[in-house]
Amino acid sequence: MLFGLPTNLGGYVISGDHPRWQIAGNSTKSKAESMRALVSYEPGGPDTLRLASLPDPVPASGQLLVSIAACGVNFPDLLMIQDLYQVKAPRPFAPGAEIAGTVVALGEGISGFKVGDRVAARCGTGGMAEMIAIDAARCTKIPDTMPFRDAAAFQFTYETAYYALVTRGRLKQNETVLVLGAAGGVGSASIQVAKALGARVVAATSSEEKLAFALSQGADHGLVYQLDKESEDPKKELARAMKVAVGRTGADLIIDPVGGFAVEPAMRCAAEGARYLILGFTAGIAAMPMNLPLLKSCDVLGINWRTFTLEQPLQSAANRAQLLEFYAARKIAPAITATFALEEGQAAISAFKDRSVLGKIVVLIAG
Repeated sequence: MLFGLPTNLGGYVISGDHPRWQIAGNSTKSKAESMRALVSYEPGGPDTLRLASLPDPVPASGQLLVSIAACGVNFPDLLMIQDLYQVKAPRPFAPGAEIAGTVVALGEGISGFKVGDRVAARCGTGGMAEMIAIDAARCTKIPDTMPFRDAAAFQFTYETAYYALVTRGRLKQNETVLVLGAAGGVGSASIQVAKALGARVVAATSSEEKLAFALSQGADHGLVYQLDKESEDPKKELARAMKVAVGRTGADLIIDPVGGFAVEPAMRCAAEGARYLILGFTAGIAAMPMNLPLLKSCDVLGINWRTFTLEQPLQSAANRAQLLEFYAARKIAPAITATFALEEGQAAISAFKDRSVLGKIVVLIAG
């Protein structure tokens, strides 16, 4: 089971050998009512994914059948298909962990939803398909004014950012937030959420293009972080640049989905009593000199949003409601920089291989 789902294709129970699935040549439905899905049959890169034709899933008790309009793409999708993510999905499965679409059928025991409802959902896997059967508890109604593409790009990044900044990071108004990887999905969401909460935001990125993008998302100031290989101590040199960027009093919160070489310099520019929030390791897992958090009286906090959603669903729902209020007030909005069709799903996931993605990318499936 993955994220509480009974199957790895969102309600469609796989039996027998998966080679019986036929590769789809077009998007038309067969008389047997088949759907298209982008499927991972074996560990590997995006080129190993295959567009397949599968029977439509049937919702079990407590599930909704959703016609998927859009699927948000995230860095963990790339890890998942390579068996490099901390949660391994049983194969075959379709990648894609967050979707938006329309309810087309109800399983037994459903209350609070009806056919025709527009919903967003956290599915773990199964998002790059035309339909999914998913537990109703994982679905949230979305307003008619919210496009499906926005809804599909909303949950993972914004809810992670809010959980990090507020639930774990205890962000206060006028505090300074340093965001590493500020041009990525979580980074750009963190900028917007921090600004909506009244913080000062400093963006750190790996290129001038990414810095310009981060500033366009509302960051007050920023820098390009690169190690000067000619310096005698490149990490301390980068730390000095970060200290100039965050200001004399230092960074009160540090959002870090990057890891690697950036950890030590970022910690050196932390304020007294700062909170260092670890969200990921796109640049590798770093060894932090532990004297630094001691000297700064700094909290080092792991941000495991997935576990939070499973173990504290009421608080998670409250966070989501606040974010939807911010969205309705136009304080936040997904920065979608590229969209792909389902048959281009390989390319959508490949975009994360060289870490060149700005903001969010979305696979548009229907509607």
